[in-house]
Amino acid sequence: MSVPATTITFQFNDGQPAQTHVAASGESVLDVALNNGIQLQHNCGGVCGCSTCHVYINAGGDDLPEISDKEEDFIDRAENPRINSRLACQCVVEADMQLVVTVPPQHFLGH
Repeated sequence: MSVPATTITFQFNDGQPAQTHVAASGESVLDVALNNGIQLQHNCGGVCGCSTCHVYINAGGDDLPEISDKEEDFIDRAENPRINSRLACQCVVEADMQLVVTVPPQHFLGH
């Protein structure tokens, strides 16, 4: 018997086609994005210390861990926060989930 797969579909506002990737239980949306070549800022290194990995969860959000006060504080500082905003580093998936995530426009600064 096969274990149901967790998938994350990434949608983009810049005209890129959507991408769907399989995620392992315990991975964050940020991990899956970076492991599949999707550029998603993460200035703090993915430790809930900034708001640069801000995404919109369009489907499957009820299956994610509850938002923490710390995450909520950083989302308030994100560009164009919405009711479905989350930080990709804090969206850790479990088995048998299907998420649909929109990656908002990224404003990369020079290094």
